[in-house]
Amino acid sequence: MVLNWDAMEEQAFPRFKGGEGTTYGKMFFDGMNRMLMARLAPGVSIGLHTHDTSSEIIHVLGGRARIIMDGVEEVVLPGQLHYCPKGHAHTTISDGGEELVMLAIVPEQ
Repeated sequence: MVLNWDAMEEQAFPRFKGGEGTTYGKMFFDGMNRMLMARLAPGVSIGLHTHDTSSEIIHVLGGRARIIMDGVEEVVLPGQLHYCPKGHAHTTISDGGEELVMLAIVPEQ
């Protein structure tokens, strides 16, 4: 199956997961896996949330992400991945002078 992000309608997610500002994204969900191609302006964040039943993989495509997982802060740059295992909590902040573009994959379990 090929997903064409360019053909999908973008949605606005104000205060996504309790974060600051508005996250814009294109979401695909097939009942088993959730994928989100997201854009966050500088200073916008996805709120702190726990992955009780799933993990999450975030691939940074552009910009700079500051991710805090279980109280530990890390910077994720284009071409790098962040992995949040099941049972852990994290938040993502667009922490650069340009828009953060990322692909988030959440395999449901």
